[in-house]
Amino acid sequence: MDDEAFGSNPGAWPLPSAATPHDLWLRAVAAGGQGRYAHAHADLDQLTRSSPRGRFGSLARSTRGSFLRQLGWHDRARSLDGQAWALSGGTGEAGADALIGLAADALGVGRFAASQRALHRAADLIAAVPSARLPIRLAWVSAELAMARRDGSALAHAERAVQLAATAPSVRHRVKSRVVLAAAHCAAGDVDAARREGDRALTEAGDHGLVPLRWAVASLLAGIGSAELSPAQITDIRDDCAETVIRRGGVWRSR
Repeated sequence: MDDEAFGSNPGAWPLPSAATPHDLWLRAVAAGGQGRYAHAHADLDQLTRSSPRGRFGSLARSTRGSFLRQLGWHDRARSLDGQAWALSGGTGEAGADALIGLAADALGVGRFAASQRALHRAADLIAAVPSARLPIRLAWVSAELAMARRDGSALAHAERAVQLAATAPSVRHRVKSRVVLAAAHCAAGDVDAARREGDRALTEAGDHGLVPLRWAVASLLAGIGSAELSPAQITDIRDDCAETVIRRGGVWRSR
């Protein structure tokens, strides 16, 4: 299951059955990456029933929070990430995930100072946790916060995410890092670079069945244009991804 959630096969479907709480969490992560939110929430429901507290209780809530943010519900995600933080005991992988989630939640509602504080605390935890994915997540949200603040460090954070993801096993993390880099180039005023990175991410997300990421980068390209596809083609991709998410159980805030 690691290969589907955090490895080279993020588009695999159907997913293998789950025999352990860890498997349930991995299944939910993999399904969410494909925009299969109904399936992902069903696995998280089962995980929460079997492991209501501790590490997996925390990770279940953090993962639900991440799904809500993907659909635009940052305000709703905050309570889940707060619960995740409490259940994590403030340590380890689960604690770092919860803090990064809280930072992203705060950023999404304009609470930039709170977001920065959560990122600083997350960085301290990550320094003590052997994880390939957590430093990448930290770099994503750091780049997004810098963009929101119109801080020139956004591009450096995004480039760090790409560099870290290049040596990590997760295709999904590599694709999202490229999406963040495209956005950072756009924020820096380098539209040609944003189009180049965005077009590449659009292809990779499509190749691997990463529907939410494909929607995100198509939404960016709809605003700045693609070097490879027409405006109508980009709009069709964006709208098709949005409808696919709805069919798979997602509810967009903007709709």
